[in-house]
Amino acid sequence: MIFNSLPNQLQRRPTTPGSRPSGVRSPHGRGRLSTAVAAAAALTAALAAGCSGSSDATRTALPQIPAQQVIGATEGQLNLIAWAGYAEDGTTDPKVDWVTPFTKATGCKVQTKIADTSDSMVALMKTGKYDGVSASGDASLRLIYGGDVAPVNTSLLTNYPDIADYLKEQPYNSVGGQMYGAPHGYGANYLMYNRNKLPQPPTSWSVVFEKNSPAAGKITAYDSPIYIADAALYLKSKRPDLKIKDPYALDQKQFDAAIALLKQQRALVGQYWHNFLDEVQAFKIGDITAGTSWQVTALATKAEKAPVETVLPVEGATGWSDTWMISSRARNPNCMYRWMNWITTAKVQSQVAQWFGQAAANPKACRYTAKSFCSEYKIGDADFYKKIAFWKTPVANCGDDRGDSCVDYSRWSQAWAEIKG
Repeated sequence: MIFNSLPNQLQRRPTTPGSRPSGVRSPHGRGRLSTAVAAAAALTAALAAGCSGSSDATRTALPQIPAQQVIGATEGQLNLIAWAGYAEDGTTDPKVDWVTPFTKATGCKVQTKIADTSDSMVALMKTGKYDGVSASGDASLRLIYGGDVAPVNTSLLTNYPDIADYLKEQPYNSVGGQMYGAPHGYGANYLMYNRNKLPQPPTSWSVVFEKNSPAAGKITAYDSPIYIADAALYLKSKRPDLKIKDPYALDQKQFDAAIALLKQQRALVGQYWHNFLDEVQAFKIGDITAGTSWQVTALATKAEKAPVETVLPVEGATGWSDTWMISSRARNPNCMYRWMNWITTAKVQSQVAQWFGQAAANPKACRYTAKSFCSEYKIGDADFYKKIAFWKTPVANCGDDRGDSCVDYSRWSQAWAEIKG
């Protein structure tokens, strides 16, 4: 995506409801998202379904899969699962191509399966047909504990020292200090609002959750079970008695409070969006006044002359951070390691970030971006990163002295289906 010509690029991308348009992020599971509701009572069921993170996945021992020690001769082929816009080969736009140069440099011919949701990525990785995946935090732990991805040897990642330190060894891409991939890019879920309808800029997520909201009836919300974390993040400040520390690690009382808030919000919502272009259109025609938005969505909406602004509320925000992960059954592991090295170079990072609309994991990408791009996307800004609660697969293990008393992803999915009705 050429930063200064974003609207023209968007106009050339036909999309279907619920899909992720090429070159830009649509909800995950990230419109990068579906409302998969299959519940899994056991690990095997969760792995087979590929769409729910059963608590059993964290009760079993971490699969003992060795990390690769050397990069050998290339196999000549690479099969990827990726979000649209992450592995562009010139098909979408002849000027947008970082795959062809990779093939010429390595001999690895790339085949990419585009996935619309994190749930579908998990299911596809279980087939063993793919070498790697651009997983979001709401899928990565399912892949790790399911034994579908292998730990990475960061000493083989030539650009790893250049990756922002705050993206390394995070709860969504590592376990016990062991990295399970190469950080790719990230972004925040901002609050976007119509400045004509809300002349006093909102400073809190209360504008989308409370009954007395001036935007009642014209609120938009992200259509995904992971959106439950947005409600939990708001309640973390609104109701300190709940003692919420991590919006992805909710015990039953905390979870019930978040669900109650979302059921209250249901009457206020005018749109649940899968495809962010639907949100752009809703703000453009005035059907929506406030709601969750990505930065690229805001820029596209402004380009459509809609009177919108974004704000990071006082409570902070949720967000997404993606990681290239290698399959534990990769048939072409040497090509996959070479891909992870290629996709994290500064120049390629700049291409992906500007095309897709995200912050690059490698801050050196700013050498090649449009002048204002890095400031817009807060690239390299560690303080900004700390304000974001990045997507993480909800599991039964709370990660503290509460033990296995937290509500797992399968129950998040069930609850979301009930909220939506």
